[in-house]
Amino acid sequence: MNKPASTTSFVPFPRIDLHSSELEQLFAEIAEGESEREKERILPFGVIDRIRKARLGALRLPASAGGRGCSIRELFEIVIRLGEADANVAHILRNHFSVVELLVRRPRSDQGRQWQRAVADGAIIGLATTELDSPQVGNVTPNTIIAPDGDDYLLNGTKYYSTGTLYSDYVFVRAADATGKLGAAIIPVGRDGIELVDDWDGLGQRLTATGTTHFRNVRLKRQEVVFDAPDSGYGAPYSNTFAQLFLTAVVAGIARATVRDAAALVRSRKRTFYYAPSEIPTDDPVLQQTVGQIASGAFAAEAVVLAAAEALDLATDAIDTGAANATELAHHAALLSAKAKIVTDDFSIRGGSLLFDVGSASATKKATNFDRHWHNARTLSSHNPTTFKARSIGQHEINGTPLPAKGFF
Repeated sequence: MNKPASTTSFVPFPRIDLHSSELEQLFAEIAEGESEREKERILPFGVIDRIRKARLGALRLPASAGGRGCSIRELFEIVIRLGEADANVAHILRNHFSVVELLVRRPRSDQGRQWQRAVADGAIIGLATTELDSPQVGNVTPNTIIAPDGDDYLLNGTKYYSTGTLYSDYVFVRAADATGKLGAAIIPVGRDGIELVDDWDGLGQRLTATGTTHFRNVRLKRQEVVFDAPDSGYGAPYSNTFAQLFLTAVVAGIARATVRDAAALVRSRKRTFYYAPSEIPTDDPVLQQTVGQIASGAFAAEAVVLAAAEALDLATDAIDTGAANATELAHHAALLSAKAKIVTDDFSIRGGSLLFDVGSASATKKATNFDRHWHNARTLSSHNPTTFKARSIGQHEINGTPLPAKGFF
């Protein structure tokens, strides 16, 4: 079990050049052994420790708080490259950055500033929000309950899809009080009464520890509980866009990894069919065309993600400053994010399939593990399926119907 990061004074975060040798080295270290980890299901605790030491989780914190002060676009450039290095690791960090964005980046209390300091020192935050009791996903009152206990609270409930929490120092948990009022808390994962179960068995993203979390009479300090407000955090319209676009950025990273592996596969081929247009695979126009298709799809995926990230930057700035058009800009960012998901999922899944057209039957061997790109993209795409997104986009384009404004969109 990881211990919460120390809250001692932080060292100012060095400015990160998106193409610096330090960042390139970090990506290289993360990519090393990635295929083997996934094939053998070796949980990447060591990789997350390296990220913790690099304080990558503080990228969105302001410089005055010990962070880098990255824009959302800059962050998502890094996420795409992280997804190329290891899609599981990138996904593990999704909930951390989402929580930082909503509750930590601009703290509203002394408790919030303590959480911010922990993130600046390297702490990673996991998530526990989803429950399976309701027939609806999102916009429901959770059955996980915050009950008064003297001056503090007790927390009881069970959560599913707790991506990244097994690797984290803290867990962010959504709950409600007896009246149904929604709230949340960020608490150390080692606190008594918390049980983390690594029971995720999806066909892809096998190392994200997207499992079950039990809370049994977990004590919460009163200041650790933050109840929703209409204008901030989860109470704000379209507050989930960041988390949705983060997943899409990981999928764009998978598309980049597919290009890398497709080109390397063609270069490594020693044999080809007697009826192929070239005896040398690297000179084969059919194989060249296929790799070109994969590469073009990856480029398009990255471009639409970063365009949506720029819109989200504008919306976030407007929300931070209380601008009159903040909700309008937030809706626009959600719209671009939904469109980006449809494009990116399609290109990445298709690219994962085309990879086998440049390698033939030998590329399907388990030893190559090339199927992980398709499996991972397909698994991530299944989070909030594109069919519902496309329908909402169509409603908006035809009738001007606003997009869903709550979670999971």
